[in-house]
Amino acid sequence: MTRCPCEEEVLKRIRPTPEERTYIRTMGERLIEAVERSGMAKAMMVGSVARDTFIRGDRDLDVFMLFDPSLPREELQEKGLSLARRIAEEFGAAWREKYAEHPYVNATINSLDIDLVPCYAVPSATEIKSAVDRTPFHTRYIRARIGDYADDVLLLKQFAKAGGVYGSDHMTEGFSGYLCEILTIYYGGFHPLLKAAACWKPGEVIDIEEHRAKDFEEPLVVIDPVDPERNVAAALSLSRMFEFVELARGYLEEPSEAFFCRPPSPPLTREVFARLLAARGTYLFSITFATPDYTPDTVVPQLRKSADSIRDLLERSGFPANRIDVCMQDDRCMLLFELMADEVPVMRRHIGPPVSSRGNAEKFLAKYVHDEVLAGPYIEDGRYVVELPRTFTRAVDLLRSKVLFDVALGKHVRRSMKKGWTVNAGAACWEEEFAGFISAFLERSSPLARIRRMTGK
Repeated sequence: MTRCPCEEEVLKRIRPTPEERTYIRTMGERLIEAVERSGMAKAMMVGSVARDTFIRGDRDLDVFMLFDPSLPREELQEKGLSLARRIAEEFGAAWREKYAEHPYVNATINSLDIDLVPCYAVPSATEIKSAVDRTPFHTRYIRARIGDYADDVLLLKQFAKAGGVYGSDHMTEGFSGYLCEILTIYYGGFHPLLKAAACWKPGEVIDIEEHRAKDFEEPLVVIDPVDPERNVAAALSLSRMFEFVELARGYLEEPSEAFFCRPPSPPLTREVFARLLAARGTYLFSITFATPDYTPDTVVPQLRKSADSIRDLLERSGFPANRIDVCMQDDRCMLLFELMADEVPVMRRHIGPPVSSRGNAEKFLAKYVHDEVLAGPYIEDGRYVVELPRTFTRAVDLLRSKVLFDVALGKHVRRSMKKGWTVNAGAACWEEEFAGFISAFLERSSPLARIRRMTGK
């Protein structure tokens, strides 16, 4: 396979060394042996290490412990966690429980970040009892078909990472490793994939096994080859999809190593942030509160829902938004709103029904004729109009009021905000903890725009 010179250089940097492969695989085999020696479960390595599609320096190793499917769910959790803790301690590692669909153990063993995950040894992916039961089937499927495409997958993963579109977590909403592998196999390599992606449109459907069992509404639909009712690209947002499309078009036009590296971008200083914000002439507001004690997969969608609901409230109240974004940190979360106005007049104009709509018109007149209004109801161009006083004329007062609890906040966000929240405005939004997030918000650009600025092309 002929590659661009830049791709060969990238592969030299990202391809795992033989020593690294041997070291990680040996550790995986030792863990598998320890699990199976217990007599409680079978075990297997899953993920990119097992499929030989991991990038040099990635120190993640996933070992799944496969239990008898007849075991009740509570017993699986109890026995699975007990065995995982025992294995971690046998290797002298500190461990911590984490939670996905059910609990698992994460440990650092000999510099490797290791997940010991209990699951059911179901006979097929269509008979899973929990989402993690599907993962062993993914590993078997890819291992049987990856063939000579391992380097293509490495290039694709590095390309997506550098472009900021890699990761299926709710914060990124991008491409998972498994999705990268399926796309590479389906299209027959890195270059054919980019050529196809350059022409993608919303609603693109890829069904490698031609067994789709239902319709999906996501912008990119990639039917899981081991489960006809699952879209592997379900986490991919429309924005990330088209950032990838843009990157593909840019790379095909002019291949460069710049597409595979993302130099660290230091956060703005407080002073530069204040200067850039003043130059925009907009009004920035932040809401911060304690991070709910749940996983990002649970909290981040609730942050987005809450921010959308608050934006709708702001806009109904006369404060149009340019952009909003959310950030979840270990201790605190931030909702960020850039508004086009921070103050509005006391008077707001409310347009009622046409007078020709007799029933609605009479109800409108009856509602407002005795209310405290600034003017009206009066008739203008055949419709009733009334001029009403606003409750809030400053955005900051609205954001600090309990009226926020009248909108559709996420359940855990609402519970956290009930304990208290802080609103800052303008340059006061700057907080060291959120420096990277706020800087990225202010300096936002598409991946290709960033690369062209960086390379001067």
